[in-house]
Amino acid sequence: MAIKIEMLRCFCAVAKAGNLSDAASRLGRTQSAVSMSLKQLEANLGSPLFESERKNRLTALGEQVFQLGEKQLKHFDSSISAMELLAQAPQGVLRVSAVPSVAALAFPPLVRHLTSNHPGLKIELRDADSPSVIEALVQGWADIGIASTHHVLNGIETVPLSTDNYGLVLSETHPLAKSKTPLAIEDIFGAPFLRNALCDQIETQAFRDHLGQTDVTVHNTQSLLAMVLQGDWVTVLPQSVLGLAPSGLAFRPIRNLPDVRQVFLYTRDQSSHPKATQDARHKLTNLLNGNPDG
Repeated sequence: MAIKIEMLRCFCAVAKAGNLSDAASRLGRTQSAVSMSLKQLEANLGSPLFESERKNRLTALGEQVFQLGEKQLKHFDSSISAMELLAQAPQGVLRVSAVPSVAALAFPPLVRHLTSNHPGLKIELRDADSPSVIEALVQGWADIGIASTHHVLNGIETVPLSTDNYGLVLSETHPLAKSKTPLAIEDIFGAPFLRNALCDQIETQAFRDHLGQTDVTVHNTQSLLAMVLQGDWVTVLPQSVLGLAPSGLAFRPIRNLPDVRQVFLYTRDQSSHPKATQDARHKLTNLLNGNPDG
């Protein structure tokens, strides 16, 4: 018997739940059906995936199968969703994935423009980190991507979109916000520092040396800004991020930090609505280059 997608779905559900009962409940299936699927998967692989009948610990093989299975399930489910969306969209579908710091600024005017100029077009928007944006493009889950990393991808055009200076983001009440002297890298790490994913793209060695000693990392931009707003913490972000920040935050340049964040626009050669894709690309280029009416 060949390995089927439902076998992987049952296995991953049990691996995450740590027991058959909860997994079966989440899947809407009986425990016996889930147990049978697990046995069929193990029979196909010729080796156990769990260390005991309690199903609360994976074997070494089980760990690897779980990682691969989760990835394949995500791919399968995304593909099915895309097929269903295409079937319901006679005017076509446009899927855009962008890093959060750009998505929050660009998505509202982009949607207004597309709904006005392309009635009936289905629009699907996602914000994600740069690796996830690239994966969405490669797997065909996105027609347009905006990421902070540069890649050469088959069948996808890549162009530089915008650049942005890095600087210190902190509460207006923080002592460093009121400092009259230019700030240096050494100054900013003297305060409690919150690391974020964009910090890892900064190449200045002095910054990287200090960053390696940082204990707290916050991946969600909104959570990061909310914590900085409390007044204790500081972080480093591109200046444009303040466009989506709540009031009460300040941006200070860092004199010995020359790095800039570069944003790239990715467009797939093939899409279900080429005209809307090119229109969206043109609108995004104008939006992120300071020409919102272009």
